[in-house]
Amino acid sequence: MIGLMIEENLMEPQPPPTLPTTFGCLRPWRADDLPALVKYANNRKIWLNLRDGFPHPYTEENGRAFIQAAAQRPAFFAIATPEEAVGSIGLSINEDVHRLTAEMGYWLAEPYWGKGIMSEAVTRITEYAFEHLGLVRIYAEPYEHNQASCKVLEKAGYTLEGRLRKNAIKDGQIIDMFLYAKVKE
Repeated sequence: MIGLMIEENLMEPQPPPTLPTTFGCLRPWRADDLPALVKYANNRKIWLNLRDGFPHPYTEENGRAFIQAAAQRPAFFAIATPEEAVGSIGLSINEDVHRLTAEMGYWLAEPYWGKGIMSEAVTRITEYAFEHLGLVRIYAEPYEHNQASCKVLEKAGYTLEGRLRKNAIKDGQIIDMFLYAKVKE
């Protein structure tokens, strides 16, 4: 048993599979995605809806570091059209007693907003996580001002579980967040 545990810990992380969608696919990030990543991620409107770990301005150095880090995660996907990567979606799987749950985060390039792409991406990654990663609960915490993200989550079958009052500081403002979740039935 100990030998098996050691072997599992030494295994290289596996990249996520490619998941087909109507707009293209969810797929692993690649080094050649760097120009599109920097072009679309360097947008203050996107930054305002993400955690501060997502830098602004967004540089090539930031993009290279992200692509390298994403390769080590089993559930970080590029949202891609047939031409290029246009966003990102991923799951941060929790640990210890919360190891069957994950927090979801995502962003989409502004030219693609309002086209149903993110709702489909959230639905696809949720299905994948429940079926292949053994998760039983996925949650997201959009900022109160990000009503578009709330609508995406609702369209994908997530339930509003509550308001997290004065839960974050973003761009110098103390703001509420919402807690949305979906559980495997």
